[in-house]
Amino acid sequence: MQNPNHVELDGLLRLRQVLALIPISRAAWYAGVKERRYPQPVRLSARVVAWKVSDIQAFIKGVSEK
Repeated sequence: MQNPNHVELDGLLRLRQVLALIPISRAAWYAGVKERRYPQPVRLSARVVAWKVSDIQAFIKGVSEK
């Protein structure tokens, strides 16, 4: 049974951090996001986006299992 006071926190990664984990170009990453091959970003403001750590981890895990 899970503790009812336990809160799962999911951090956010900016593009530079994502590309450090997934070594592709910025343009290739955004093309994959647009085609929905890569995780979708979370909009933080009109000009700022980030990606959920859990989404990036799941993506990496899925790629490594293939």
